[in-house]
Amino acid sequence: MSQCARVNGSCKRCEGDLPFEFTMAFQPIVDLSLAQIVTYEALVRGSRGESAWSVISQVTDDLLYRFDQACRVKAIEMASALDMQTDLSINFLPNAVYEPKACIQATLEVSKRVGWPTHRLIFEITETERVRDRQHLCNIIDAYRSMGFKTALDDFGNGYANLDLLTDLTPDKLKIDRELVMNCDSDFRRQALLNAIILLAQELDMTLIAEGVETRAEALWLGRAGIVRQQGFYFAKPAINSLGTDITPLLMGLKRELTELKSDVETSTGAVNERD
Repeated sequence: MSQCARVNGSCKRCEGDLPFEFTMAFQPIVDLSLAQIVTYEALVRGSRGESAWSVISQVTDDLLYRFDQACRVKAIEMASALDMQTDLSINFLPNAVYEPKACIQATLEVSKRVGWPTHRLIFEITETERVRDRQHLCNIIDAYRSMGFKTALDDFGNGYANLDLLTDLTPDKLKIDRELVMNCDSDFRRQALLNAIILLAQELDMTLIAEGVETRAEALWLGRAGIVRQQGFYFAKPAINSLGTDITPLLMGLKRELTELKSDVETSTGAVNERD
């Protein structure tokens, strides 16, 4: 890992204007047991709503560090302007962090300027396939935790974001990839894998978040299994420059249905025990 370029409070790699514009969309992460939105994830978009790829494809190696810092700053500024009352989750590129305590300075400065509490920041680790120095990633997580931030491992269960990472990394949250979530209400193999991940997370003291939830059946199965924190199009698509519409009625309905399902199971179990 090369030496950090920050000198006298400034960094030539991380500071300066980008040759393109971008904005942020926000997608909620919900907790079914609370029937509330608990976090919004900030997702990069083109300034006129273009896809994330339309922006990321313009990020050259020379712009990587500057882009990563700009995303953090814009996400926090916009979250504050939108009066977001939940946690804010921001994706970050491990290879764009040279020295964690130096590279976080812009984040701390904008948080102080807009009055954003740093304990309400979550950093999602992405593009783990490009991280060759795993110890460096461990150091980032440890440094962020010491500063009061939380971390999440994105896309768990797909590609390179897999079990072996957890031999070294200690994120606060695991975000289960859509590949394992889709059709989980009817797919026995996916159910078996998800149940194993639930036990793993309990042992390692990590919170699970199911990504890519697209149907009510998936949401209910996951909730009954104990994965109450969920994200996906079923709840809301990412909203550009907005926190989206009110989904409280949807969440209240799901919470009520989960409570009824739990009650039915307990009644059935009690009846079986009485017969025995």
